[in-house]
Amino acid sequence: MDRAQLADFLRRRREALLPRDVGFAAGVRRRTQGLRREEVALLAGMSTDYYSRLEQQRGSQPSEQMVAAIARALRLRPDERDHLYLLAGHRVPPRHAPSAAVHAATLRILDRLHDTPAVVITELGETLAQNSLAVALLGDQTGYTGLARSFVWRWFADPAARLVYPEADHGYHSRVLVANLRAATARRGHDPFVGEIVTSLTAASPEFVALWERHEVAVRRMDTKRIVHPELGVIELDCQGFVAESDAHKLLVYTAVPGSRAAEQLEMLGNSGHRHLVQS
Repeated sequence: MDRAQLADFLRRRREALLPRDVGFAAGVRRRTQGLRREEVALLAGMSTDYYSRLEQQRGSQPSEQMVAAIARALRLRPDERDHLYLLAGHRVPPRHAPSAAVHAATLRILDRLHDTPAVVITELGETLAQNSLAVALLGDQTGYTGLARSFVWRWFADPAARLVYPEADHGYHSRVLVANLRAATARRGHDPFVGEIVTSLTAASPEFVALWERHEVAVRRMDTKRIVHPELGVIELDCQGFVAESDAHKLLVYTAVPGSRAAEQLEMLGNSGHRHLVQS
């Protein structure tokens, strides 16, 4: 970890961002060039104190999950993201095709959806970015590594992944996920990451094998999902997918019918202050 270079890089990238770049109002008495430290910390889902210590060369080494969160908050390009990992003392994560970098315009949309959970995912179910309400609803889904980056893989390999949906809905989601994976496999050709997912699940999950052999192919762009929240119970939301910078990236937006119980639950979630913050 190169504390001095890391601190300088973070400060310069923070000062290069304008509030409007991330959906913040400029304000009439803003004296800080670029973003404030507390604004970067908010976007990254970490404490202002910890982020400030990084810029002051006093912080402990950030985890890979925290580095990824900072890179998203600062809207770093792929090369800048890789540089940040190296300065923080970590190996640069591999770039899978398509790029895991989310376009700045998509991130600006994400930041402006204050009262609506929204996430950016790949066609393999890798969560690239979430707004704060999506983190409150689903937990932080961006810190996984290896095959676990794919929600499809976690669904069949990790029982805890299924806790997000009621048990009665598990069969439906299994079919949808496998059909989506089939479609992604055709689009990605001989992508080794896709091959690793299929090979691993074929060896580990008879349920996956049975569904895979059915050769169903479908991409869900609109769905109604019942999500289990540990405090608010089951929340029924419409999930709409919008193509982001490529067919392989999607912006998922979760909305509730106005006046419904789900709308009340989302309002409570936004007002409760409960956030799955990245800890220092």
